[in-house]
Amino acid sequence: MRRLLPVTDPTTPAPAADREWTLEELAGAYAYPEGDGPWLRANMVSTLDGAAQHDGRSQGISCAADMRIFGTLRGLADAVVVGAETVRLEGYRPARAREAFAARRAAAGQGPAPAVAVVSAGLDLDFSLPLFVSPLVPTLVITGTAAPGDRVRAAREAGAEVLFAGDGAAVEPARAVAELAARGHTRLLTEGGPRLLGQFVAAGVLDELCLTLSPLLTAGAAQRIAGGPAVVVPERFSLVSLLEESGFLFTRYGKIGH
Repeated sequence: MRRLLPVTDPTTPAPAADREWTLEELAGAYAYPEGDGPWLRANMVSTLDGAAQHDGRSQGISCAADMRIFGTLRGLADAVVVGAETVRLEGYRPARAREAFAARRAAAGQGPAPAVAVVSAGLDLDFSLPLFVSPLVPTLVITGTAAPGDRVRAAREAGAEVLFAGDGAAVEPARAVAELAARGHTRLLTEGGPRLLGQFVAAGVLDELCLTLSPLLTAGAAQRIAGGPAVVVPERFSLVSLLEESGFLFTRYGKIGH
């Protein structure tokens, strides 16, 4: 069963019930808010018992509708921000252009596909992968000024653009967002992993969370969707919209005050 649950904000365009949601409907439901500043949303999936992955990957706890929303969120973004470990584990490839979003992206002044921005302190990445050597738009690598010089050179030689967002080895989340925004990437999407999302949460720069709740129980010791040190005072988000299909809940939460 596909349905729009009644808690959805009535001012938000939403997919129709009881049939497959079109990409146009999903694009309307997940449209970025108007504004000139950066907007960072996260897209994650979690089981009922809080696991963000199974056997080290998120695919096993996802579903077809979740992947349609995943593709929609990518189709709306200027840049997809992801941690180096997630690039390695999930086998990231370049984002592709999709005809369904071509007109919408052109009207918004966007390129044919979002750039992938990889956050990494040590730059322990395989720069011979298609993500770096054959993307539709150049891949960005975000690191600190103390990153190994030979790895910075390797990234650039592969065709990636290197952005510095930290005075040491580590990347400062707020500076990463600012560096991307300075290059015109204001509609930002992060797909994790948990450590990177935890850093964005701790820095207070996450504006929105799109969380798929998967009707599965896995037990075990899998990571949550966000890791790292706890924040001193938990930040409250409000429910913006809620969709359901076959027991999967597709939630959208926004930071209160935005």
